[in-house]
Amino acid sequence: MLKQLCNQQDMDVPRMVEEFAKTADLVIGKGPNNPTCSERTAKRWRAGGVDPARLPPDTRRVLECMFGRRAAELFGPPERDDPAAPAFDLEHVIDMTARDAQNDASATAAASVSDTSLDQLADDVHALAREYASIAPIQAFHRGRELQQQLHDQRDRTQIPAQQQRLLELLGQTTALLATSAFNLGAFNSARRLARSADLYGEAARLEPLRAYCDGILAYIAYFTGMPGEAVAKARRAQTYGGLGDVARRRLLAIEARAHGYLGDVEPALRALRLSEEVESGARDSLHDDVGGEFGFTSERLAMSSSSTALLIHDAPQAEQAARRALALIEQRPAEARSAHVLGSAAADLAMARLLVNDVDAACEALEPVWDIPADQRVTGVLVRAGQIQHYLTRPTFRGAPVSRELRDRVEDFTRTATTHQLTGPTLLQLEA
Repeated sequence: MLKQLCNQQDMDVPRMVEEFAKTADLVIGKGPNNPTCSERTAKRWRAGGVDPARLPPDTRRVLECMFGRRAAELFGPPERDDPAAPAFDLEHVIDMTARDAQNDASATAAASVSDTSLDQLADDVHALAREYASIAPIQAFHRGRELQQQLHDQRDRTQIPAQQQRLLELLGQTTALLATSAFNLGAFNSARRLARSADLYGEAARLEPLRAYCDGILAYIAYFTGMPGEAVAKARRAQTYGGLGDVARRRLLAIEARAHGYLGDVEPALRALRLSEEVESGARDSLHDDVGGEFGFTSERLAMSSSSTALLIHDAPQAEQAARRALALIEQRPAEARSAHVLGSAAADLAMARLLVNDVDAACEALEPVWDIPADQRVTGVLVRAGQIQHYLTRPTFRGAPVSRELRDRVEDFTRTATTHQLTGPTLLQLEA
């Protein structure tokens, strides 16, 4: 009967919600504690199958006042205007079906957002990914949080499947950037949770390159927290996802090489390292190539990663060669486009390679670019490498030498004055790509 009365009064779903709120103010008068009726609830009530006895008393009072009928009648069968008329009125059924379709279509059309707004949000997310390397991780985290909230707000406003899909993809990308920021700030537990959340968005959106990227982050975290076997497993699983381009595969192979190096598995580490440098199929994907930025994996970052792997297997000459290549490549970029993370990490790797052959003076020279890194851009990778150097200089070989002591003190001051809060220990040799 409720649906019949609504049709007789030309009361569509939005108007029913509005009338319910007005009547509740008059009849109940409890202000914010009044019963409410959403569009979804109104549609459910009009569809029937509701037990009025299960409705709250205040809700029944509002409905009874709106329609002048008892709640039990409202949710019972409709009245027939003419008792002699047939029970099945085809014209009436068609008319009600048309009205319901119009109401639902109107509600769906109203529950959408501007494509222009979505375009701007996509531009903002992609700009954050591309500017990530040149800004402080805490700044990237704050920008990511703002974007995350805007994207959630837009999801609540639209029921359009294509818009929901696009928002899922953007939420996944933003959450992955938040995970990377948390990792670079040393908050490993939060980074792990964020990476898994981003992976869930990728799963819901059927975006396999994003899932592969998230597994890469989880692999980083695994070997930083003393689980190199899990790091290898994560890196390998990530490579099984479909639709990955060369950049994605290069990144994942570099991560796998690092994890094997942590385990001391020299041959698998060298094999993965070689494969990472040989990936040249021409394949691309929408995340690592089209968005790029922090989702990409530049040639200097690959070279820096190779130097770190070489250090893990204690190959000082190869580590120096790769670190020098990374520094030469990054110097070719404009100053504003250089990654402090890659620059500082490659310089620290070069210094460590020289310390492995007991050349302290050459190590001091290699570290010169590191001292210029701003305090708020001293990310996990740079600080762990600095801690590794500081710890290595405590060996008997270097004790008592003024140059070694001065370098150790300078590294300690560099780490102490960083504005990022690091949770990693100083003796870790596993370094992130």
